[in-house]
Amino acid sequence: MPHRHDGMLLLTRDVKLARLLGLSLAILAASGSASFAGPCSQQIERTQAQIDAKLEASAAAGPAAGESAAALRSRQPTPESIAAAESKLGEISQETMTVMTAAMARAREADRAGDQRACDRALAEVQRALAQ
Repeated sequence: MPHRHDGMLLLTRDVKLARLLGLSLAILAASGSASFAGPCSQQIERTQAQIDAKLEASAAAGPAAGESAAALRSRQPTPESIAAAESKLGEISQETMTVMTAAMARAREADRAGDQRACDRALAEVQRALAQ
């Protein structure tokens, strides 16, 4: 049901998926360029794919919510605002998103520095967050 009579646009599954894709891309962009192939670049790519899959599954399974006043004024959502909205719907907690975002950034930084052990530790933290 994409529209209600009062004019409030409801988020459809496709819109939610698009927003979560945007969140995933924001995580990737915020943590640096993925073009450098360090010692754990492939592990990082696999982990990012797992994050994307979890976000997509969470969005597809969860309820739809009305758009905020900011969204109705054509403002672009931020990763934080999307995570907060998903958290309110009980889909994925903001804390989990924060942990995953920070750990992925550390993994990419360690990868660029050639530090396999630090990268492995950061990716292990992401895996623990994904398991929640």
